[in-house]
Amino acid sequence: MKQKYIFIGPPGSGKGTQTKMLSKDINLPHIDTGSLLRESIASGSEEGIIANSFMEKGQLVPISLVSKVIKKRLLKDDAKNGFILDGYPRSLEQAFALDIILEEIDNDKNTEPIVFYFDVAQEKLIERLVNRRSCSECGAIYNIKSMDIKDETTCPSCGGRLIRRDDDTEEVAIKRFETYFKETAPLIDLYEKRGQLVKLDASLDIDTIYKNLTGAIKENVNI
Repeated sequence: MKQKYIFIGPPGSGKGTQTKMLSKDINLPHIDTGSLLRESIASGSEEGIIANSFMEKGQLVPISLVSKVIKKRLLKDDAKNGFILDGYPRSLEQAFALDIILEEIDNDKNTEPIVFYFDVAQEKLIERLVNRRSCSECGAIYNIKSMDIKDETTCPSCGGRLIRRDDDTEEVAIKRFETYFKETAPLIDLYEKRGQLVKLDASLDIDTIYKNLTGAIKENVNI
C-alpha cells in the first residue's frame, strides 16, 4: 500500500524541515514544488521564466504548469511506494488537479493521502521568514535569531555560503500571507470534510513537532 502524505501550511511554518526528516526516516521522496520550480527558473526554461514572474510577487504559479511538473515527478521510480508532497496543492483548484493526477497514475485508488496542516500564528511566521537563511551548497535552512550561529554568512554544516532568499523580506512575506489565506486556507476545510486532515501545532520546537507527526502517522498506517 502506498504511503501518501501532503504537508500544507503558511510560509515559514516548518513543513519543509519536517518533510526532510520524515523522508529520511521512511525512505519516501520529499517532493518540494518550490525547489522543482526554482530548478526550472535556474535553468532559464520558458516554464521557469513564467514561474519566476509569479513567485517574485508572492503569487501562485499557474495550475497547469505546477500540475505538469508534479505529475512528471510522481511518475519517477522512487515514488512508486509513496511520496511526501511539500507545497502542493496550494489552492482548491490544485487539490482537484491532484485528485486527477493520482487517479491517472495510481493503481491503489483506495488509499487517500493523509494531509498534515502546520498551524502557527502569522506574527511568529513573519519573524521566522525574515531571519531565515539557507545554504547555497547543501540547502540546509537556519534561523539566525533562534539558532546558535556564530557566523551568519557561513553554513555550520558544510561551510557553504548562507544566503537569504529574495522573497524572505517582511514586505514579500506579508503578500505571501495574503495569497495564502485567500487561496490555500480553504484546503483546510476541504481535507477536514474528507476526513484526511491532521492538525499539528507548528509553534513548538522541531523535535516535538516531529514526534507528534510520526505519532499521527503510526495511528493511521504501519511504518
